[in-house]
Amino acid sequence: MTAGQDGKGARMASPLKVAVAGLGTVGSGTIKLLQQNADRLTERLGRTILITAVCDKDHSPRDYPVDGYRWYDDAIRMVAETDADVIVELIGGAEGPARAVCERALAAGRHVVTANKALIAHHGMALAATAEANGVTLAYEAAVAGGIPIIKTLREGLIGNERRQVFGILNGTCNYILTGMRDTGREFEAVLAEAQALGYAEADPSFDVDGIDTAHKLAILATVAFGCTLDFKAVHVEGIRHVSPVDIAYADELGYRIKLLGIAALTDRGVERRVHPCMVPAGAQIAHVEGVFNALVVDGDFVDTVVQVGRGAGERPTASAVVADIADIARGTRQPTFGVSVRHLRPLAAAPMASHRGAYYVRLMVVDRPGVFADIASILRDNDVSMEAVLQRGRAPGEAVPVVMTIHETEEAAMVKSLQQIQALSWVVEPPRMIRIELI
Repeated sequence: MTAGQDGKGARMASPLKVAVAGLGTVGSGTIKLLQQNADRLTERLGRTILITAVCDKDHSPRDYPVDGYRWYDDAIRMVAETDADVIVELIGGAEGPARAVCERALAAGRHVVTANKALIAHHGMALAATAEANGVTLAYEAAVAGGIPIIKTLREGLIGNERRQVFGILNGTCNYILTGMRDTGREFEAVLAEAQALGYAEADPSFDVDGIDTAHKLAILATVAFGCTLDFKAVHVEGIRHVSPVDIAYADELGYRIKLLGIAALTDRGVERRVHPCMVPAGAQIAHVEGVFNALVVDGDFVDTVVQVGRGAGERPTASAVVADIADIARGTRQPTFGVSVRHLRPLAAAPMASHRGAYYVRLMVVDRPGVFADIASILRDNDVSMEAVLQRGRAPGEAVPVVMTIHETEEAAMVKSLQQIQALSWVVEPPRMIRIELI
């Protein structure tokens, strides 16, 4: 067979040269996929993807061959010296080497593929502008929801639709913890420790359980979905540390399940970008997405509702997304980073969280005595907040008992003010717990 031809005699394009910075979980998975499925990729793309260089400070043996690649300890030096067409940044972190590698690669006219959601959430606008100025691609499918192709879905598959809302479960660690608490009745800390032992949670789980990881992803999704400027600081962020087995049990009784959701929506007040625990109806599709799985829901004016479910993290799913981006570059497929040119992204107003309208679940721990409900009702009435239902199990005069309320749709500011006033009452023995109800 003549060089440069496939088995049928068709002329093949020259190999796409790739350099990988970071050989951790995702970097290793990416190399394994490119090695194991090399023939399949060549057949489908009409050209070979050729790894020419790798970078990692850890030189310990891997369970895949790396002898044929030029090895670097310094990723910035790798960018300067390698002739790779694509730099794959899998170092992580919004600053430091990861940012420098992407900036220098794009400025030098190299395509960049990354799984770095923090980098894109904080610096994506500037990086995209550099990519556009130099006629190269900045691709980041793996940064949001692992193996679920949500960026391609929004940017390409639903390009003809007006998108009013995108929401979902974007962090497998939190979903695993909430599922474990519901299934076993254990406290947050116990299920977190189990998740850490299984490798689903980091030693320092703050980015996951405090909602920051989800917020990074949601900021990106809002920009792609709505064509608005990327604004991580506009995301309202709450985590799951305060969710208790008591709340989960009451949610079940009321016909809900608790999920940490990232929600982006266009409203008449501007763009809502919010991350927080939600009670969702038990019959909703997303309520049944359990364990480490992620789920995304997109509402489009012509397609109606699209639901995607899959593994949102891990070596293989994330590597699958990285290689999908490399494959687009190999085919010569070019898409604006966020669906439209950076200069055409709209500076839409951010909707204040205080103006959000919705229903609420509230749990109070109060001393059981006459007049409690009258005091609660008076405060809610004065703030134009209406109770839907009240649950109280048993009586214990003089002792602390839980009182659970569901609240009709109201403004967040009124709900927060009401709870501040209720907490100040002498018979309230711990801070009120509030969880928003999403009737999705």
